[in-house]
Amino acid sequence: MSTRAIRSVIHEGAASPDPGTARHEAAESEAIDAYSRVVSGVAEKVSPSVVNIDVRRQAGPSRARGTAAPEERANGSGFIFTPDGFLLTNSHVVNGMTRIDAVLPDGRRFRAELIGDDPDTDLAVVRISADDLVSVALGDSGGVRVGQLVVAIGNPYGFQCTVTAGVVSALGRSLRSSSGKLIDDVIQTDAALNPGNSGGPLVNSRGEVIGVNTAVILPAQGLCFAIAINTAKFVASCLIRDGKIRRGFIGVAGQNVPLPRRVTRYYNLPLQSGIMVVSFENGSPAQRAGLEEGDIIIALENQPTPGIDELHRLLTERQVGRLVPVTVLRRFEKKTLAIVPEESGSRQRAGRAR
Repeated sequence: MSTRAIRSVIHEGAASPDPGTARHEAAESEAIDAYSRVVSGVAEKVSPSVVNIDVRRQAGPSRARGTAAPEERANGSGFIFTPDGFLLTNSHVVNGMTRIDAVLPDGRRFRAELIGDDPDTDLAVVRISADDLVSVALGDSGGVRVGQLVVAIGNPYGFQCTVTAGVVSALGRSLRSSSGKLIDDVIQTDAALNPGNSGGPLVNSRGEVIGVNTAVILPAQGLCFAIAINTAKFVASCLIRDGKIRRGFIGVAGQNVPLPRRVTRYYNLPLQSGIMVVSFENGSPAQRAGLEEGDIIIALENQPTPGIDELHRLLTERQVGRLVPVTVLRRFEKKTLAIVPEESGSRQRAGRAR
């Protein structure tokens, strides 16, 4: 074979890659492009609703006569969830602040009024008076699945409308709030969060908010957490109506768990999941009632409790101080115990009084 023929064969081989490899690379490229389109679409849809929460408070009394007390400033994130100006953010962003401003993506700045905050869930509602507001769509965190794509939008270190993407890493986590209470049913994600992201939305691929970003575990990478939006919906509605949440307290830390099918059939249960007691506080109503670690709560006052959100909704002020039946599965045996919920926060107030 001549040199010219050899060169021709080599040239043709280089120009004609294996068809299988080419198809794989094309599919991979299309998948990356599809992922990019989803993230870009979500960012375009949700970013107009994400605000920079600029907060200030007096640091303490002035040391020099005739001078103003020093002022501390910080920032976080929030998002507009109603067209008339109600915003969701974290309690730790706005709690104790003397001034709250909301800066919109278009540069407009508005003084914000604190409607109410709930340190136990690290959630707060503030309100601004402004026209032409774009509100987000709130999704259903009950339908979230491990591994699904999520997008976080916020203002880390003041860089407005920063977008990061990742996946849901785990569900049903518990996280201790600034009040010392455990926040249950928290979403874990690896979408990068930084100081200033607190209070911003965690969004699914349809542009629906499924969580409120709240915390990062440092110095670890990719351990980020968001309060489930179903919890946030309940808390926000109470704060808008009453300015606070007065709830019952039984003193358990729980985790949503599926129920074995044979158990639900045997007891003819109207639910497929319950709340496993992971731990409880010493001297709490749950401990006094005889609950044990590993018990699965399936009903409170004869109302099914398939998850922690439902238990929170049932533990209202109506149950405080009353004898309430709680139904549990203990090693697959169904038991009903009597529990007397306390008012949430009563223990902390009593401790300060002593």
